Amino acid sequence: MSVGASQNTLVLEPASVEDVPAITALWFDAFTQPAIGELFPDTPAMRAWNESWHRGDMETRPYQKYLRVIDTASTDEQGRPRLAAFGKWDLAMPEERGRRFSWWCEDSPYQDCEDLIDGLEQERKRVMGDQKHYYLDTVGTHPDYQRRGAASLIVKWGCDLADRNGVGAYVDASKEGAPLYQKFGFVDYGPPGSGIASMARSKE
Repeated sequence: MSVGASQNTLVLEPASVEDVPAITALWFDAFTQPAIGELFPDTPAMRAWNESWHRGDMETRPYQKYLRVIDTASTDEQGRPRLAAFGKWDLAMPEERGRRFSWWCEDSPYQDCEDLIDGLEQERKRVMGDQKHYYLDTVGTHPDYQRRGAASLIVKWGCDLADRNGVGAYVDASKEGAPLYQKFGFVDYGPPGSGIASMARSKE
């Protein structure tokens, strides 16, 4: 599946465990905001935790669908197509999934991480209630591929699947990232003054 003529080297595919090292490297390239750095500092232990997180979800949570967008015109150091973006759609409801993270890295401030995830989960519950929906857990784009349509491919994949199955969709986005999701019918239901956009998309 390729995108338009100006980005026709970008291809969306399922990701696999073999992609985990590249996904981890891209995660730290994509998420450079100071607030994220305080919770997830770029240390060797944190990179190992990040790899364990993605590998564990791929291997034990089949309802979490990992996707990758590769650039077929560029290769990485291993000679593989370069990873432009990755994403994870969670097709389970929170009560089916259980804890989003089973453990935290020792380099993370434990309580701050717990408070962040608990707040996100509560906000998702407030907006979506018990309505069946798919959750865009993570989407990250390498800075070299910003605004080239890579993230849109990942968002569209989940929205199309939700439409086919007659369910809603949800993402907790940054305010800066909200316009991307608005293009796909998401609406920000976050409270005034919130730094996070609580974005929901109704079932078709």
